[in-house]
This record gives sequence, structure tokens and C-alpha cells, in this order.
Amino acid sequence: MHPVYSIFIVDTKIEGALVVMLAAFWAATVSVVSNANGGLVVDDGNENTTVVNANLYYFTWAGFVTSILLLVAYLRAVFGVDLAGEIRNRSSRLSLWAGMLACSLVVMGSSANIFQRDCINSDDAIDSLCARTKFGISVGAISTSAALAVVGMKMATTTAPFLMEAVLAVILVLLNGFGVGFITSPKGPGSAIGNLYYFSWFSFLCSFVLVASCYEDYKNAGSSNENGEQQQENDVPVESLPPDVDL
Repeated sequence: MHPVYSIFIVDTKIEGALVVMLAAFWAATVSVVSNANGGLVVDDGNENTTVVNANLYYFTWAGFVTSILLLVAYLRAVFGVDLAGEIRNRSSRLSLWAGMLACSLVVMGSSANIFQRDCINSDDAIDSLCARTKFGISVGAISTSAALAVVGMKMATTTAPFLMEAVLAVILVLLNGFGVGFITSPKGPGSAIGNLYYFSWFSFLCSFVLVASCYEDYKNAGSSNENGEQQQENDVPVESLPPDVDL
């Protein structure tokens, strides 16, 4: 942008309004594009949903992500609010739990959408598909509840009980591991390329990284305790040394 015009747009309320409008527009567009009941995601004849226009599908998500990045950059430049830095510094693994929450919401919503279309409003419902779709809804709901609880604790108190966090991470990695197997298998509702397929895998990857991070913290804490005990053993009080020992 030309410097003369930039003073009327950059870091002003006009830019803020435009960024908010873009974020809202792309959020609505993603919702329409990813709707399993029509639009760009349609029934392929095998009780699955698939993307028929890959370019529009992927670039719609790219536009949504870009609008969110613009919003974050605007808040940081104008108000000094560094959302990414605040999340990163607020508490360990908060960004991972927030990502887990977002992915789980998409899994739950996509599974519910498919269940309503193919199992409730359809006369040709397939039992295996509906059972796996119900499982997808359950996985998404449980993962969302667990992630929301941890995120709420970390945002309110900057911390969460490590044991609870580790146990939830292990439960989620097992649950989402089975979820990937049942949801994205050939008879599952997420077998075709789409939101449910991608975010089922994203949820599993987030839960796996959470378990790895908890294990790393546990191992580091054990090493710190061992080093502290060894240091205490090596620190001999001066009073306990014999008189003929030169310091």
C-alpha cells in the first residue's frame, strides 16, 4: 500500500473493522463449504461424503486461517495483545490443549451432521455407519469436555494438576486412536477426504503430543530431584570437617 494511503488504513479502526468482517465472512464460508448436507461436500453414492471441488475446499480453509492470523496481528499491533505469546507463556501445553479443543469440536460437529443426514433423516440408514458415527460423536464430546476443563483451569489459575492432565492425555490418545480406526476406516463416516477425516487425525496427533509432553515433564522432574539429592549429599557442612582439612 502507498505510504500516503496507509496512514488512513493501517492500525486504524477501519482496518480493525475490515479484519473482523473478513474473519466472520470466512468462518461462515467454511461452515457452508464443509456442510455435509450440500454445497461442496456431497454424497458420493456409497454413504460417504467427499469433496468435489478440492481447490475451493482447501483455499476456503486457507482464507479462514489467514483471516485469523490477520486478526491476531492487528490486536498485537494496535492493542499490544499478543495472543500467541499469552497462550504460550500462560501455562505449559495450553496451546496444545486449545488445539485439542478446536479439533474435537469439529469432530463432534461433523459426526453429528452426518448422523442427522444419514441416520435420522434417511430411510436407508446403515447400522455399521450409524454406530461408527455415534462413536465419533462420543469421541468428540468426551475430548471436548476434557480439553475444555484443562483449558479452563489453565486460563483461570495458570496451572492444572499434573496427574489429572497426564491421565486425561493418556485417555484421549487411546480414545482418539480407536476413533481414527473406526471413523476413517472404509465403513466409517470419515473415510472420504473432508473435515471429519482431517480433524480425526489432528485430534489423535494432538493427544499424542500431549502425552509426549507430559512424559517429558515427568522425566525432567525426576532428573531434577535426583540432581538435587546428589547436590545435597555433596554439600558437606564446614562444621563437620576435621580441623586439619584445608578449605
